[in-house]
Amino acid sequence: MTATPTEVDFHFDPMCPFAYHTSRWVREVRAHTGLKVNWRFFSLEEVNRFEGKKHPWQRQWSYGWSQLRIAALLRRRDPALLDAWYARVGRELHLDGGKPHDPATARDLLAEIGVEPGLLDEALADPSTHDDILADHRRVIDAGGFGVPTLFFPDGQCLFGPVLVDPPSGQAAVRLWELVTGMLEFPHVYELQRPKNERDEQVIACELEPYVRGRDWVSVNRGRIVEVPKPTGGHS
Repeated sequence: MTATPTEVDFHFDPMCPFAYHTSRWVREVRAHTGLKVNWRFFSLEEVNRFEGKKHPWQRQWSYGWSQLRIAALLRRRDPALLDAWYARVGRELHLDGGKPHDPATARDLLAEIGVEPGLLDEALADPSTHDDILADHRRVIDAGGFGVPTLFFPDGQCLFGPVLVDPPSGQAAVRLWELVTGMLEFPHVYELQRPKNERDEQVIACELEPYVRGRDWVSVNRGRIVEVPKPTGGHS
């Protein structure tokens, strides 16, 4: 039996609601087990870029890519700052329906975690922040990955997911961690997926409502425009 990992590299894009909700679960696992979490990057703007459109690093400001440039500089200064930043911008977009991808809001959120707002300008003026994102992004692509959350483990294996919108807490979070990392014992099991019925779609729609409200882009999945279903009521 493979030992449960005590460290994980978690690749994320701050634009992705599923990566954010999975990160909430991973933080809960960390709180209960001491798991070491290394935050790494991935660009949905790049992987889902339409042919003929600019790469995100060719734009003066790109919603996810520019946030990751801030993240790259924070990681160099202190990984704990990146940890705090991802928690804060994730909450702003995916729980509060705000706009951390707006430069003015991004400056305010930097100040909230005790970082000078001018770090945004410093990150955008430093071309090497592009290099940091690209290196992490290509790591996922080279492993055959395509999105986030993607988890890399010390033995070199990686897993996509788990994709969830209602992260468990306490011992339930630890149990899910044990189930997910149990996959590492079976490296040729490639996919396990739960079909989604209409009620599932409504649960997802309700949980993603803040993200839909806060985003200023059209969601795309590997070249396919994704429509998030409109909630028709609450769920239990």
